[in-house]
Amino acid sequence: MLFVLLVGVLIDMDVLWFLPTHGDGRYLGTAIGGRAVTPEYLKQLAIAVDSLGYVGALIPTGRSCEDAWVIASSLIHVTKRMKFLVAVRPGLSSPSVSARMAATFDRLSHGRLLVNVVTGGDPVELAGEGLHLAHDTRYELTNEFLSIWREIMSGEVVNFKGEHFDIQGGKLLFPPVQTPYPPLYFGGSSPAAKQVAAKHIDLYLTWGEPPQQVAEKIASVRQLAEEQGRTVRFGIRLHVIVRETASDAWQAAEELIQYLDDETIAAAQKALSRTDSEGQRRMQQLHNGGREALEISPNLWAGVGLVRGGAGTALVGDADTVAERMLEYTELGIDTFILSGYPHLEEAYRVAELLFPKLPVGVTLPPPSLQISPVGEVIANERIPTNAS
Repeated sequence: MLFVLLVGVLIDMDVLWFLPTHGDGRYLGTAIGGRAVTPEYLKQLAIAVDSLGYVGALIPTGRSCEDAWVIASSLIHVTKRMKFLVAVRPGLSSPSVSARMAATFDRLSHGRLLVNVVTGGDPVELAGEGLHLAHDTRYELTNEFLSIWREIMSGEVVNFKGEHFDIQGGKLLFPPVQTPYPPLYFGGSSPAAKQVAAKHIDLYLTWGEPPQQVAEKIASVRQLAEEQGRTVRFGIRLHVIVRETASDAWQAAEELIQYLDDETIAAAQKALSRTDSEGQRRMQQLHNGGREALEISPNLWAGVGLVRGGAGTALVGDADTVAERMLEYTELGIDTFILSGYPHLEEAYRVAELLFPKLPVGVTLPPPSLQISPVGEVIANERIPTNAS
């Protein structure tokens, strides 16, 4: 087991997985090897997350996804311990209604809700939702939203009149399990976003940029939070391609994008370029729409971002190397990793099997000797397998 030491304090690493409600498959940019994301498939994924040692799973939001709250609610009673990272959308729902939804979910799940604050970065999609605000104005709205939401969730009666909200007598009759409210997660790379994070957020998320860029973000948000008299935790959202050997991992990375042609990449980059998200712009700068130099930092590969919005990088390598790269991020201040891989069910098992033994994950599962079924197929119908070769 490897250990993480931050400012002289031994900490656990939280590792979450991802539920791909916008589609899944073996390859990017093609229906070849595609997989329907059905209720049955999501149940399989949730049970895997619940049983393998992940803290929980992120459920994405947006018009390309199934509704995150409906999906998460459908999986409460097929899981026991996993947490659900579900989005609230300032400007698309009121803070009072969002607080009531969050409190209800937290109670029904016995305190297994994490809240992802998503301000949104695609003006075209937001216009379709009826939100017509400039980038910085959306973060001003988010600031008001969270000021109200946090007070209501904390049991306060809220009277608030601002530029975007007029709440009179807002309150919550049935409180959440977690106090004062479920932890708030949030990502945003612009100055306006960082101000919101510093004032309101419990855990600030970055997409998988090279360590130096991540270090600069952390330092900036940490300083802003200190000016507010607060402390903030930090997390990172990454894909992972881990195999028993480095050569196998890099081959898997190439196979993931083997069906991408220049036309598909160009069309995807054009669509992604319409966003006013600073984080998305930074993701696209890592590869500039080309596949010539995708390893942008040791073992950090930008191939996913050729056609995928949001998190567009993956750690690629054998388990020892990927664990080492993750620990490099923890040395910067990261304590939470939200990981994913294609296809998500198989890769959830692979990541847990190869990486977890090398990381100080915060979840302890029963040792194999206490599990009901054999670990590995019985040899010749009479001998239980061991780790010995």
